[in-house]
Formats: sequence, structure tokens, C-alpha cells
Amino acid sequence: MKNILFTLFLGILISASSFSQERLTWYTDINEALEIAVNENKKVMLFFTGSDWCGWCIKLQNEVFKTSDFEEWSDDVVLVELDFPRRTPQDATLKAQNRQLQSMFKVRGYPAIHFVSPEKLPDGKMNLNNLGKTGYVRGGASKWLEVANSIVKKVI
Repeated sequence: MKNILFTLFLGILISASSFSQERLTWYTDINEALEIAVNENKKVMLFFTGSDWCGWCIKLQNEVFKTSDFEEWSDDVVLVELDFPRRTPQDATLKAQNRQLQSMFKVRGYPAIHFVSPEKLPDGKMNLNNLGKTGYVRGGASKWLEVANSIVKKVI
């Protein structure tokens, strides 16, 4: 009986903790994210981060990206995390993809958030129309979302 109750409790605990982050999908494969964005007519948010060492990146995650306001706002964009960890192992293909995008967007510091509007060309290639960029914004989720909205709502 104790094992059944423990298993039930553990199941509830796991479900509750995964539910809070369940709605947000952070893609790591840029090609997959761009295809989804084109198919759903959404903009793309590229989050360049050092997840296991960058204090400002962690602060941005906690103050903005883990809030219900951001979760609601993110319905209109495809989220892409481009991570540059120092201690966490990373697949070589993913590392190469992230470095290429870092170079393409001239990212020199973290966190860096770039917003793009992808466009599929007739030859099948993707064109990324750059909308703007931001980073950490003082003032919590509402202030950060104000800045993000001013970028994302641009008409190109």
C-alpha cells in the first residue's frame, strides 16, 4: 500500500512540475523552427544564451521567460534557444549551427535576442528578415515585453 501511495504521489509531483513548462516549446533546431514559423505565419525569437554560466541570461529567464505573461505573449512567435554552455556537453552539430548563427547575427555578448520574420524563397531557401534585437531589460516581464512588442509588431 505504501508503494502505491508513493508512486501516486511521485506521479502527481512530476505532472505538476512538468505542467508549468509544458506550454512553452523552445526549439534548438533552427531549420525546424523556421519551417514551423513559415507554416504558421509567425515571427521567430532567437535567444542567444550561455545557460550554465551567464548570470544575465539566467536572470532574464527567471524574470521574464518563466512568467505567465511571457507564456501568453509567446503564442505569436516561435522560440529558438541558441545555447553556448561552458560546462554542459553539447552535440557537435548543434554547436556548429549555433556558432554559424552567432556569426551571422554578429552576437558578441549574452543574452542577445534577435527577432526575425522568415520567408521561404521559391528555390526552397529561407530568407530571414531582421526585425530588431534586445537583451536583458530592467523592470521585469512587462518592460521586456514592451520592448519586444515594439520590435515584433513592426511591419516589413
